Amino acid sequence: MTSAFRTALLPSGEAVPALGLGTWNMGESRARHDAEVAALRLGLDLGLTLIDTAEMYGSGGAERVVAEAIAGRRDSVFLVSKVLPQNASRKGTLTACERSLKRLHTDRIDLYLLHWRGSYPLADTVAAFEELQRAGKIRHWGVSNLDSDDMDELGRVPGGGACAANQVLHNLSRRGIEHDLLPRCQRTGLPVMAYSPIEQGRLLKHATLKAIAARHQATPAGIALAWLLRRPGVIAIPKATNPQHVHDNRAALDVALTETDLAELDRAFPPPKGPRPLEML
Repeated sequence: MTSAFRTALLPSGEAVPALGLGTWNMGESRARHDAEVAALRLGLDLGLTLIDTAEMYGSGGAERVVAEAIAGRRDSVFLVSKVLPQNASRKGTLTACERSLKRLHTDRIDLYLLHWRGSYPLADTVAAFEELQRAGKIRHWGVSNLDSDDMDELGRVPGGGACAANQVLHNLSRRGIEHDLLPRCQRTGLPVMAYSPIEQGRLLKHATLKAIAARHQATPAGIALAWLLRRPGVIAIPKATNPQHVHDNRAALDVALTETDLAELDRAFPPPKGPRPLEML
């Protein structure tokens, strides 16, 4: 295992783990609760100290799972959560954040994101984020599922330039952002958080991934994650509840893909030749 943990830099200069823990679909079943808490605790033990969650996941249940997992170690965790667009008015954002803080059993969220665009003006949501920052209830704010045009609009909003991250769907089979959105974010020093980095497991049976994994004595998931993590400023947040999968994900940080590997992956998963609409799951 490598000693240096890979990080990504927020626009503020703060370094955060480039490989974290996702929680989508957690908090939906009491029968899975203990396994979900244990998986997150294992990830934290392995150095994966960024946890991504949202008020939407399990209707708040995922945030409760996270609260139990981080109990007694909150200060070592970089905590990300999200406000639903239907709650993202100025007043609604403040109220939603209070609910998330209560479920998470914490006094602050490190990065608070607008989950996707809704009917409320971006200016209202940004104003609420700024108010929450002034109150010390969030440290940074960002967005999720915003395409290049949306990011341009955000940049014109008062205070919009303080956006700290954009979380979008990105993996080997979803490469559309590489044409314009990813280069745009990299030019401006804005981290991209890749959700569903192994396409909810659908990538793992692909023959090319299996062959490259065999060469590296890794897993297909490890190769898919290493492919994302090779780019500066990209943060991957895979979800895992199986302990072995948590270990496999962590091992991605020790995989160094070769030019031959990357060329094979490009042939199997061609990069975009032109602009594509932003995909979402």
